[in-house]
Amino acid sequence: MKFLPSWMTNKYLLATAFFITWLFFFDHNDVFTIYKRNQELNDLKAQKAYYQEQIRITQKEVDALRLNAASLERVAREKYLMKKENEDLFIVEEKIKK
Repeated sequence: MKFLPSWMTNKYLLATAFFITWLFFFDHNDVFTIYKRNQELNDLKAQKAYYQEQIRITQKEVDALRLNAASLERVAREKYLMKKENEDLFIVEEKIKK
């Protein structure tokens, strides 16, 4: 061991280096796993914000339908293709340009 520097034979330094290496690469909660979980957390937070916005928009639409009979009829005609008894319904679909 005379050919190695003294700092490389220090058992405390070797134990600390081993411990840090173990934590960074081999532990169940290593650095890469923590990074991946943080990315997943950020994605989930973005999804949560999106869905909360969609809930707010839908709630506003539901409130409008409850309060206004004309908007209820409009939605029934447009979305569910409902019609009155004495009228004909023609559906015109537009071609999507590619």
